[in-house]
Amino acid sequence: MCSSGHACCPPAQIFQEEICGVFDGSELNPVWLAPAGDYIQGTFRIFNSSASGGNAEATVVRSVGADVDLTDATPGNTTARTVNNPIQFRITAANDVSGEYCITLYKRVRA
Repeated sequence: MCSSGHACCPPAQIFQEEICGVFDGSELNPVWLAPAGDYIQGTFRIFNSSASGGNAEATVVRSVGADVDLTDATPGNTTARTVNNPIQFRITAANDVSGEYCITLYKRVRA
């Protein structure tokens, strides 16, 4: 609580954004990139099409701590992970592999 004569800062707000798209083996990486400290958390999801000829792999690079690998998404399946301090998302897939990705990001914003 603020007392008289002392300035108060409003509480930080959490901003959420979602980025979705498609990938195939010819795509250049990374599919998403941000400066360190921009996002406090993100949920990264890949769906590998059932028509794909192999697995899709994904890695989330973090600004603090070790990178996080999503387990291989086999054809027709989805894999997802929630990661703190994300700065990059890469998908690795052979030319005959395609699917969709969705990223939900959370950013702390001071008003």
